Amino acid sequence: MTLKTLCNREVLVAAKDDSILEAAKLMREYHAGDVIIVEERNGARYPVGIVTDRDIVIELIAKEIAIDSVTVGDLMCRELVLAREEDSLFDAIKLMRQKGIRRLPVVDLHGALAGIITADDLIELTTEQLRDIAGLIGREQALEKQIR
Repeated sequence: MTLKTLCNREVLVAAKDDSILEAAKLMREYHAGDVIIVEERNGARYPVGIVTDRDIVIELIAKEIAIDSVTVGDLMCRELVLAREEDSLFDAIKLMRQKGIRRLPVVDLHGALAGIITADDLIELTTEQLRDIAGLIGREQALEKQIR
């Protein structure tokens, strides 16, 4: 399975000069923990950073920095870790674990933002797969009872 078929295509995005308040409102409205900072080029969005709800709390609120004194571009993590649509789910999990991140933007062949995969998504996908495996065991047992 590749990320092309698994990633969430509905990604919250912001421009570098957007306010922290705008980003926080987006996260609240869509019940998300991040906003991907993008630059628009030739009609496509290219990811250049990420701001998480944790960034806002740890870097601004806990340090008593006024949120209206910085933009998402000021706060964003610039060392953005990206995955490609062609990457496998297992490659994404390995990368997220290696980098210690919970959110992984996914880009297309040209580097434009295509989607995102999160730790929550991975838990949901894994749970579905485990449920399928458990169903297989039950189905096998039921068939065995019919035969014997």
